[in-house]
Amino acid sequence: MEPREQILNRYDNLKEFCQLTWDDAAYIKLENAFDFAQSVIGEQCFSHGEVIVKHSLEVASIIAMEIGLEPDSVITGLLHNVMYAGLKEKATHQEIGERFGEHIFSILEGMAKINALGTDTIDLHSENYRKLMLALAGDVRVILIKIADRLQVMRNLEMYSEENQDKLVNETLYLYAPLAHRLGLYNINSELLDLSLKYQKPEEYNYVVHRLKETEKERANFVAEFVKPIEKKLEKRGLSFSMKARTKSISSIHNKMNKKNVSFDEVMDLFAIRVILDSKPEDEKADCWLAYSFVTEEYQTNPNRLRDWITIPKSNGYESLHTTVMGPHNKWVEIQIRTKRMDEIAEKGLAAHWKYKGGKASGFDSWLAGIRDVLENPSLNVVDFIDQFNTDAYSDEIFVFTPKGDLKKLSKGATLLDFAYEIHSRLGDTCTGGQVNGKNVTLKYKLKNGDQISIDTSNNQKPKLDWLEFVVTSKAKNRVKASLNEERNTEAAQGREILLRKFKNWKLDLNDDAIRKILKHFGFKYAVDFYYEIANGKIDPLEVKSIFKVQEEVTAKNTIEDLLTNNETKELNYEGGDDFLVIDNNLKDVNYKLAQCCNPVFGDKIFGFVTISEGIKIHRTSCPNAPQMKQRFPYRVIKAMWKDNSGKGSFLTSLHISGNDQVGIVSEVTHIIAKDLGTQMRSINIETEKGQFEGILKISVYSLDHLEFLISKLKKVKGIISVTRGEK
Repeated sequence: MEPREQILNRYDNLKEFCQLTWDDAAYIKLENAFDFAQSVIGEQCFSHGEVIVKHSLEVASIIAMEIGLEPDSVITGLLHNVMYAGLKEKATHQEIGERFGEHIFSILEGMAKINALGTDTIDLHSENYRKLMLALAGDVRVILIKIADRLQVMRNLEMYSEENQDKLVNETLYLYAPLAHRLGLYNINSELLDLSLKYQKPEEYNYVVHRLKETEKERANFVAEFVKPIEKKLEKRGLSFSMKARTKSISSIHNKMNKKNVSFDEVMDLFAIRVILDSKPEDEKADCWLAYSFVTEEYQTNPNRLRDWITIPKSNGYESLHTTVMGPHNKWVEIQIRTKRMDEIAEKGLAAHWKYKGGKASGFDSWLAGIRDVLENPSLNVVDFIDQFNTDAYSDEIFVFTPKGDLKKLSKGATLLDFAYEIHSRLGDTCTGGQVNGKNVTLKYKLKNGDQISIDTSNNQKPKLDWLEFVVTSKAKNRVKASLNEERNTEAAQGREILLRKFKNWKLDLNDDAIRKILKHFGFKYAVDFYYEIANGKIDPLEVKSIFKVQEEVTAKNTIEDLLTNNETKELNYEGGDDFLVIDNNLKDVNYKLAQCCNPVFGDKIFGFVTISEGIKIHRTSCPNAPQMKQRFPYRVIKAMWKDNSGKGSFLTSLHISGNDQVGIVSEVTHIIAKDLGTQMRSINIETEKGQFEGILKISVYSLDHLEFLISKLKKVKGIISVTRGEK
């Protein structure tokens, strides 16, 4: 595949991924960013030969799909090379600011500062480099994007010279992998370490890879034998669960072999078996201990290897039971028992278990512990928390005392109110003032080193908007924001009203049991979060309806009326019954659109798909996106057919044409299209090489018969080898 095709395919994959969750404004911004990056960078390459736009797209894809950041971070990843020093003409501050906003330029500028940072002695001063990176970045998203950038580089390290490979591996080991670990990006951290080992010690890396492959079947058989009796006991007690085996990373196995001076076969915890329970919140602890009892009844446990992070979770919110048991064939196996909620926090939560085997906590680690507030507070999200991060982690600090003499550390510039929130959220919410060294002070009082502080509270006190103007710590700002989040609560109330009306139409009762069932199905802890998603159209009422298996005939008309408003459905045509939406081939004043991913033509077999924000889109049944839509959103798919009348609409489609590069052949092709059949040509792109040519024609036709007649006509032209219809 040519680089250009690779780039377009990767871009299509990124757009398809983003389109599932992004709103229209963000999606348009993504398209603008790609067009702008192409216009600035073109086909220019790095010195090692890699196409720059391809690199940018891969970084943006990692940010979106593997880290899961918000649209602005993905767009910044796409743009992060438009100011690259090696370009013939770089993008300017003004261009970026006007097109995408100053916050995007600020992140790009932070990346540029880090790129200019020398790393020759990084192995000697790695912690100082990490602090310096954070100070230069100013926004933790800069670090996340740089980690994504480094992962892409390491995945393509074979393109670099040996000298550069050594430098990049060194930076990765001492800078980027530790940062990824501390930010909870454990899969990325493992991959960075594995790739570093691959180039630093290829023989030892290949040995572990070879031994893992060699023992893969043996491990699978062992796991199957091990889990069988435990599965039976869990099923007998009616517990809903899943079990999976997790093999250690290559670098982790290699390190254990070296540190303990053991062979591959002697590595005790080569893999762990995870039991994940689907438990109600109130039953989580009891279910985990019940599962633990089943495991230890079946297999001999090592009492010195029990780790109970359920009774007392780790400081970052990590919850799980770990133990090691003697399995079949006298092999020690590590077992991890947790619930689905615990597993999600452990696997996906940003910095979910940053201290796990991470050594001593540093100032940065202490800041990351605050992320637990985000995970536990339904009114906040990780992006909001990131927005508050400015170099808090390594700014100047002050030390103050509680009335009992306990020492507390705060950022320089912290106020009395920041101190109150540091002690407890409730104390901050109700704080009215206090005493510092015995003197009365206001909420805004800026603390000094050595101050002894007591807080005054009132049950009538509530957080106010102006508090955000003088509190400085992330914890205080986030708590104030959460308390002030009236708009979210209002929208949640609207969402509940929407659902109540739907339940009334379905002749169902929205009682406590129904709400519990809904929350469990969608994985929400609080009903307010679910109602908010309903109000914003992120959850379909029909998907809720499917949980309760309402007996009702599924027709195109019923489906559309459930998903769209009356204004959007009143003009739709169901001639011949409600099962099919009838599509007029004269495309004037229609309230549906033809999908651009497959460009259906009158006469094609088609179906409709009800979108969240663009009404109904008509797709060909052979559309490349059809299987995914039907699998993921079956309740949005409706039957559709063309209305057979004499009106001739205009349908855009594409033809792929190839043949021998003869004089005048392109002219003859265009003549047939433009003159013989009266077809309108929208665009033509022809490439020739070694006496052969390939081209893509964008044309407008009025039916499938018209298109097939045109294809047969073109195939008769001397020199034409192939004429096929494109997917788009």
